[in-house]
Amino acid sequence: MTTLPLAELHMHIEGSLEPPQIFEFAERNGITLPYGDIDELRGLYEFTDLQSFLNLYYANTSVLRTAEDFADLARAYFRRAAAGGVTHAEIFFDPQAHTSRGVSLEAVVEGLADASSSSEREFGVTSGLIASILRDQPVLHANKLLDDLLALDAPIIGLGLDSAEAGFPPSLFVDVFAKARAEGLHVVAHAGEEGPAEYIWEALDLLGVERIDHGVRCLEDDALVNRLVEEEIPLTVCPLSNVRLKVYDDLADHPIRQMIERGLIVTVNSDDPAYFGGYVDDNFDALVDKLGLTEREREILHDNSIKASFTSR
Repeated sequence: MTTLPLAELHMHIEGSLEPPQIFEFAERNGITLPYGDIDELRGLYEFTDLQSFLNLYYANTSVLRTAEDFADLARAYFRRAAAGGVTHAEIFFDPQAHTSRGVSLEAVVEGLADASSSSEREFGVTSGLIASILRDQPVLHANKLLDDLLALDAPIIGLGLDSAEAGFPPSLFVDVFAKARAEGLHVVAHAGEEGPAEYIWEALDLLGVERIDHGVRCLEDDALVNRLVEEEIPLTVCPLSNVRLKVYDDLADHPIRQMIERGLIVTVNSDDPAYFGGYVDDNFDALVDKLGLTEREREILHDNSIKASFTSR
């Protein structure tokens, strides 16, 4: 098996909140959970679509209250990522999911920045933080979030766009992404998961993104595929997530091999590993098991991950 460097570029830190941690943080913060035990909670991890997942995802974030919580969460992820062969991670976090329930932006940033700043020393994983806008929240909130992050001098490397995609096109966020680019931040966006290929065009043309998160529906548009190949725009694909959220019925149906063959810079990532059946190494193992992913294809995907990371762009 390859031991090449591996970057994870599409992982929501809140999505690494494992059920035992939910109970641990709840006890720490004096929170009464609506679940009697871990098994009852795990029984809710059957999703019909993106929104059904998001409902549980945001409910579980209620246990994250302090900088210590966010630091512990991130350190647990870096430890597990290192065990799975990750050498560099660019992780998303959702500030609005926390500030909307009274947690200060300072606490969120302080905790995540503390873990990120020590991730290489502690776990051998270099890292960067990408603040993501919740696209299903008012656009004014997105602009305020960026202003607040800049005022804090938050140690972020980029701005992203996530949450419920259908009905919330990238075109809504032109101004905030323009400001982020002007401030020297990298910009990325979720597009072409539940939303159509047209959202990928918008993310490229209107937001000026450097990477597309998910992007699997690009295959519905040959002109778009050709553009992504020609402009070397990476796609951060999440195979197990795509199956758990019913983008594909079975991993055997996943088009990642076709994407490689078309010349797309496709990478493998875990998205929300606590919810979707595994971390990035689990995604690779599942692709080997279900698709017969070859060692050469695995090497290509490893190489793509480093090429797509902001350490090399």
